[in-house]
Amino acid sequence: MPTSDFDLQATIARLFVYPVKSCAGVELPEVLLTETGLEFDRAWMVVDAGGEFVSQRELPRMALIRPQMKHMDMVLRAPGMLALHIAFDRVEAPVRVKVWRDEVAAYDMGDIAAQWFSDFLSEPGKPQKLRLVRFDPEQQRLSNKKWTGEFDAPNQFADGFPLLVVSEASLAELNDKLATAGHAHVGIERFRPNIVLAGIEAQDEDRVDSLHISTAEGEAEIRSAKPCPRCPIPDIDPATAVSTPEVGDALRTYRANPKVDGAITFGMNCIVLKGIDHLLKPGQAVGANYRFE
Repeated sequence: MPTSDFDLQATIARLFVYPVKSCAGVELPEVLLTETGLEFDRAWMVVDAGGEFVSQRELPRMALIRPQMKHMDMVLRAPGMLALHIAFDRVEAPVRVKVWRDEVAAYDMGDIAAQWFSDFLSEPGKPQKLRLVRFDPEQQRLSNKKWTGEFDAPNQFADGFPLLVVSEASLAELNDKLATAGHAHVGIERFRPNIVLAGIEAQDEDRVDSLHISTAEGEAEIRSAKPCPRCPIPDIDPATAVSTPEVGDALRTYRANPKVDGAITFGMNCIVLKGIDHLLKPGQAVGANYRFE
């Protein structure tokens, strides 16, 4: 169906993946859509000695770890550290790890990676014993069926859903509120979206059912599932790893969402219905119809 036949017409403005959960994102000129979201998104995760995931919530310096995706490997860089190369085709011992309430199968990535993360994320008086793990592709971890209904929506190490969609207009609205309060604008990176949409009104991503994306391989379809409740991570400046309260304070003035018991939301979690192995690119047309509830 041509996008002009939908209530709302948009375009993809930017695409991001977050290869290592809670580390910096990578903006890409094109990326493959898979059943678990965008290729390599949250494929790796950092865990503590007990196998429990860690994030910027406890270790804000994770924001300073910057991945770069190469042809055969991922290169991780952080201030004061030599680059760490993680091969796409190598893993070590199988392990069991926990992400939120789910215990899942994964693969440990070895002692060199473990030491690198432990060294960078340790602070004086607060040593860290951390491991890097990769999601086991044979593991099935599904989104909460309360929100996906009849659809099975597999994830890797994402918090709960394959994709997060945010619009440029929603960020502009927030930045207007920050400016009115005397604070600096913030970038979209604070909200860790996968797909950023242009050409729609603020918060329209909350109001639609499915997004139909025109790709060279045909139509891809992603369905809105759950508004994204926000933790303190958007308060962390991704350039410095310093947390200040301005963003959260601004969101609390207008983004309490009754659909999630009054939690503060920004962006929409989505699942993949159609278009596996289609290539997404900025500039592609997106059509959607408003949801009637």
